[in-house]
Amino acid sequence: MAETSTQLKSDAIFDQLKLHLSTDAGKELIKKIGLVYQINIAPKKIGFNEKVYVVDLKKGETKEGPYEGGKPDATFSFTDGDFVKIATGKMNPQIAFMRGAMKIKGSISAAQKFTPDIFPKPSKM
Repeated sequence: MAETSTQLKSDAIFDQLKLHLSTDAGKELIKKIGLVYQINIAPKKIGFNEKVYVVDLKKGETKEGPYEGGKPDATFSFTDGDFVKIATGKMNPQIAFMRGAMKIKGSISAAQKFTPDIFPKPSKM
């Protein structure tokens, strides 16, 4: 488990996502997607000192820590910088996957529904 002192740029995105899911637009996403994603974010290299988040688009929750309700529909691994680029729409998820900047475990069809549209548009980042 990563040290809790590690501050990632991704933390701010998950904080915004938590607020976004409580809005009407967020509730539409929950209805439309209805899947659970686990996201592992590494400060520098995938697989090392990863911070784990769960984006539950069944219940409309985002929390830190591994998913506890069975298996997530898909699990993603990113470096902090690449995750920020994807979440803010600066990097295409398919290109990230092909370049090895993103690793996926689980259902590929579930993974394909995980797009930058899930994330609120950045106000100031």
